[in-house]
Amino acid sequence: MNPPDFQDLVDEHYLSLYRFAYSLCGSGADACDLTQQTFLQWGRKGHQLRDSTKCKTWLFTTLHREFLAWKRRNSRYVHENGAHLNGLESEPPQPEAVAEPTLVREALLELKEEHRSVLMLFYLKNHSYGEIAEILNLPIGTVMSRLSRAKEDMRARLVKTGDGEIVRKKEVRA
Repeated sequence: MNPPDFQDLVDEHYLSLYRFAYSLCGSGADACDLTQQTFLQWGRKGHQLRDSTKCKTWLFTTLHREFLAWKRRNSRYVHENGAHLNGLESEPPQPEAVAEPTLVREALLELKEEHRSVLMLFYLKNHSYGEIAEILNLPIGTVMSRLSRAKEDMRARLVKTGDGEIVRKKEVRA
C-alpha cells in the first residue's frame, strides 16, 4: 500500500497533533515546533510504514517521542534564576480552535505528564487503549491505571457546582 499524500496527512492530522503537543508542553510555540518536527520525521521515515492505516498512531507516537526528547534537552538548559530559556519569551495567543476552559486547561497542565498524555489521547483524541499503549510504548494495563489516576486527580482538582459551573475545589464554599 502506498503512504498517504503528505499534504492530505497534514490537513487531516495537524490540528489534533498540535493540540496534543500543546497539552504536553503548555506552550503554543513549542507545540508548533513539536508538530512540525513530527511531520519532518514523517517526511524522512514515513515511507517505511508498512500499514498505511497506522499513520495516525505513528504520528502521535512520533510526536510523543519528540516531546520526550525536547523535555530532556530543555531540562539541561536552565537560566540563572531557574527559568527555562524557552519560557522567557511571551506566549503567542492560543488559537481559538484549541482553546479550552481555563480552569480545565490549568488543571490538565498541573497533572503529571504521564497522566496528562493518557488523558488527552483517550478523551480529546479518541484513541483506544491499544492505540495509546502503542503510542506511549506501554502495556494496556498501565494505560488503564494511568487513565484512572488521571481522572481521579482531575476530580480532586475540579468540581461542578449546582448551576453547572466548573470551579477549583478549594474555591467551593459550604
